[in-house]
Amino acid sequence: MKKIFLSVLCSFFLTTVVAQNEQKSEINTTLDAWHKAAANADYKKYFDLMTEDAIFIGTDATENWTKPAFQAFAKPYFDKGKAWSFTCMERNIYFNSDKTLAWFDELLDTQMKICRGSGVLILDNGSWKIKHYVLSMTVPNAISDDVIKIKTPIEDQLILTLKNKKK
Repeated sequence: MKKIFLSVLCSFFLTTVVAQNEQKSEINTTLDAWHKAAANADYKKYFDLMTEDAIFIGTDATENWTKPAFQAFAKPYFDKGKAWSFTCMERNIYFNSDKTLAWFDELLDTQMKICRGSGVLILDNGSWKIKHYVLSMTVPNAISDDVIKIKTPIEDQLILTLKNKKK
């Protein structure tokens, strides 16, 4: 009886691990295709990999776009045949319990040097789609004081504006 129980338990465990690895592979394929579509200025493919209600948050504090707003911003870059080129160097993927929602973080090689991307994907009719994406520039701790000095005059004004909006 113990052998049967252990056999069933091992089989269940292996099936679960294989299924999760397959889903991670599908998500990696989706995200890599998304980044490649931008590098190839393939507007349709890039935006087809996002949900209709997707949000894209860029590196500037003012960049919090709905999909239509991001499409309008990005279209001139794609139309010129040159959007942006991000290559994943490292990626971590996590799932909810029923494997219909995934979140990730990634380190990217970009024209801005190392950036961090993070986001959420949902399983939509058997395909993974990007629902939320955040792009951040990394700042090495050794130079963070210098970066803060450079951005202070710009962001102090934005901080005031945002605080006044809340009132």
